[in-house]
Amino acid sequence: MLSADESKRQAAERSMRYVHDGMRVGLGTGTTSRHVVQLLGERVRAGLQIVGVPTSNEAAALAREVGIPLATFAEVDELDIAIDGADEVGPGLALIKGGGGALLHEKIVATAAREFVVVVGEGKVVPTLGKFPLPVEVVPFAGPLVGPRLAELGGAPVLRQRDGKTFVTDEGNWIFDCHFGSIPDPERTAAALRAIVGLVEHGLFLNTATRVIVADEQGVSVMER
Repeated sequence: MLSADESKRQAAERSMRYVHDGMRVGLGTGTTSRHVVQLLGERVRAGLQIVGVPTSNEAAALAREVGIPLATFAEVDELDIAIDGADEVGPGLALIKGGGGALLHEKIVATAAREFVVVVGEGKVVPTLGKFPLPVEVVPFAGPLVGPRLAELGGAPVLRQRDGKTFVTDEGNWIFDCHFGSIPDPERTAAALRAIVGLVEHGLFLNTATRVIVADEQGVSVMER
């Protein structure tokens, strides 16, 4: 049986087929995306010409380590492709993302890309989103107000902690992990979340993924929207 890490590596390897010379590439954050960045670094060292736009300080540090040239949106206004992982993949390639804490930057990068490729192991594909807690990024000033609003929506929010302290994103915001259990209507949930003042962004990525690469015991398959 493939380990979770081996599955991620296989899916990441398939994603390399979609990266070509001259591309501007969005670089994701998280354990799966580490494989993507490392594989891209190998190809850059072998002569591939790309420029990367990272979704977090963590992704930027790894990209520099493996030799990928980086840019910002002050230098590029569109990406050819973004490659990232996901915490859950549901019907219609609806996603939950943000477990790594970079959901705001990840959504900016995903929506700036002409193609958004998601790489996952089979355990991330689900019939209904919501078992994985839905991250939402919140301005700290509004945190005490947003928390109860999330609870009213049935999200059972938990303020994310790391090393005994409140987790802070690269933009200086907080993250509430919302335990919905089930999100049968992601569009409706997304609309309700967008209506909360002080909530910066949510981890529902709807109508963004163009293909999802899934690795399992039988190999690698590709789901397309």
